[in-house]
Amino acid sequence: MANPTLADVYRRPAPAPAQDAVRGDRTRALLDAHFVFVWRLLRRLGVPKSDVDDAVQRVFIVASRKLESIPEPSERSFLFGTALRVASSFRRTARRRNEVDSELVPSVADESPSADETVARRQGVEILDRIIAAMPEDLRIVFVLCEIEELGVSEAAALQQIPTGTAASRLRRARKEFEEAAKRVWLKTKRRGAGP
Repeated sequence: MANPTLADVYRRPAPAPAQDAVRGDRTRALLDAHFVFVWRLLRRLGVPKSDVDDAVQRVFIVASRKLESIPEPSERSFLFGTALRVASSFRRTARRRNEVDSELVPSVADESPSADETVARRQGVEILDRIIAAMPEDLRIVFVLCEIEELGVSEAAALQQIPTGTAASRLRRARKEFEEAAKRVWLKTKRRGAGP
């Protein structure tokens, strides 16, 4: 008798036609019953969306090859274990390819101001500085402490060593002066046609 070749050793006997039909039916039933479960599981296990269909296919190919050894009550747990291994393999492959799943990366809007916003902000700061510079010093100090530095009136009074009532009175006058000056600037800008 001739020695068997490598092909002979690994060759599987062809299944009988009746076995093929039963196996095909069971594979179809397995797919129908568990496809959605496996798909969602692979996505949650970090398989990139572009690869998830291939990963699902791999899970069911493995299951179909081992169908005879999977007891029917254990199908779901077998698919779960296979999905864990397949997901791990796909994640490693994605890392080697230096890929990142875009859905796992939080989309962050660029919050840096545009050039127009930067210019407008700078102009606003210049106008604010001019208005504050035009205030009498006693009003300017309390306005800066309370409105710009956000201190309370009592803290601003303590820093200036003046009564709280005096600081509150100065702040009211400073706010009124600021509003009137801001209206004048706005009206002037509107007359020039640069305003809203």
